[in-house]
Amino acid sequence: MLCVLHEESNSAQCLLFPNFWGKCPQQMINWLHVNWLSALLRLGDLVCDKMGWRRYFGFVLLVWFQRLQHVRPSDQPCSAPELNGGYLVPEQSSYDHKTTLYYGCDNGRKPAVEGWWATSTCLDGIWSPKPQCIDETACIEPHIPNVKETTSGWYNNKYKKRIECLDGYDLKGNAATTTCTNGTWSPVLVCEKNINSCEEPPQIPHAVIIHRGYQEIFPDSTELEYECEDGYSVDAANSKESLYCISGNWIPSPPCLWGRAGGGRGTSTGTETQPEGHTTSDDRGTRAVVRVTNCAERPTVANGDVVEIGEMFLKYQCNNYYKLVGPEKVVCYSNGLWSEVPTCKANFCSVDTDRDPKFISDGVKFVGNGEKLRLECEETGIFVQYSDGVCTDGRIEFSACCNRLQLRTGVC
Repeated sequence: MLCVLHEESNSAQCLLFPNFWGKCPQQMINWLHVNWLSALLRLGDLVCDKMGWRRYFGFVLLVWFQRLQHVRPSDQPCSAPELNGGYLVPEQSSYDHKTTLYYGCDNGRKPAVEGWWATSTCLDGIWSPKPQCIDETACIEPHIPNVKETTSGWYNNKYKKRIECLDGYDLKGNAATTTCTNGTWSPVLVCEKNINSCEEPPQIPHAVIIHRGYQEIFPDSTELEYECEDGYSVDAANSKESLYCISGNWIPSPPCLWGRAGGGRGTSTGTETQPEGHTTSDDRGTRAVVRVTNCAERPTVANGDVVEIGEMFLKYQCNNYYKLVGPEKVVCYSNGLWSEVPTCKANFCSVDTDRDPKFISDGVKFVGNGEKLRLECEETGIFVQYSDGVCTDGRIEFSACCNRLQLRTGVC
C-alpha cells in the first residue's frame, strides 16, 4: 500500500492498486502525522479500497509531501562579477568558494572602498563585498569614530551628510555637516569627549554594575546601578546603590561590606535609619549625598540660575557676559547642607559713550571677554573715523580714531 500525506493541505490519499485512489478520513491523517515511522515498518495496517478500510498484510510505504524549501548547497562557486569601469585579477568565468580576487578601476573611476585597488571574496556563490567602481569625485562613507550611525556605501559629489555623536561626545567646532567635495569630505568632523563626561567608573570591590554594558565614556548625569556580591551589602539603608556622573566625576559610592543583613541588595543592620544616598568625604568627615529634595531652599547664584534639576543634583548656568566659577552642579548632603555653590564672574567690558567725549554718544556698549568692539568717533575728517578695542579680563583699550581703510590695513 502507498499512503500519501500532504502536509500543506492536511489531507492524505491511499493507493492499494495502481488504478485506485481513495480519500482518507481525518483520523487516519492524524495518525500518519504522529506515527509515520511505524507506518513504514508495520506488516499489517489499515488500508482503504473499494470495500472501505480494512487490515492489509504487507509493507506500507508512506510518502509525505512537504513544502519544498530552497536549500542552497554550501561552498558554491561564484560567477565572474560584473564590474563596470574596471578590471579583475585574475579574470575568470568562475571562482571557487573562498577565492579572493583583486580589482582596479579605469581612469576617472575608483573602488567604492578605501584605496585605489580593492579585494572581494567568493562566499557560497556571493561576492563580499561586491566589486564596484564609482566616479572619482564621489565619496565613500566617512570614518568618524564615536558617531551614532555608520553605514557602508558611497555618496555623489556635493552630497551633504549630517553627523551625530554618541552620548558623551560633542562635535569639535560645533560643525554638524560635511560635504563631499571632489572625492573627499570637507570639513573633517571630529567627535570629541565632552568635558563633563565621565570615563569608566571606579571599581567597587565585591560589586558589579547591572543593567548596563561596558562603555569607555558615560555622558554627564549618567546613573549606574550596582549590586553587591552575596553576603555583602551597602553601608546605607534603602540605598539605590547607584553611581552618578556629575560634571566629569563619579560621586563616591557606598561600599559593599561583609555581614550586612540580607546580602546582595541588603540594608544596614543598625537601628538608626540611614538616609538614602551616597557617601563623600571632606575636611569634616564622611557624609552621604542624597536627593535634592532632602535639602532646604535651592541656593541662589547672582547673575546665574538653575537650568536643570536632577534627582541628585542642581545644574547652574550664568547669564550672558558672565563666566561660571566653581562646580557646574551642586549636590545635597545628608546633613541638609548643599555642596559648594558656584559664582558667576563678570566676563565682559562696558563703555559708556555718553561719558567719553572721544565717541559719539550712543549709550552703554557691552562686549564679551576676548571680543572686539568698534565705536564711531566724534573726530571728523574726509571719512568717518572709528576706534577699535579688544576686551581683556574686564578692561578695554581703544586705538586712535582712523578711517575704515586705515584700521583694516593696520596703519592707524
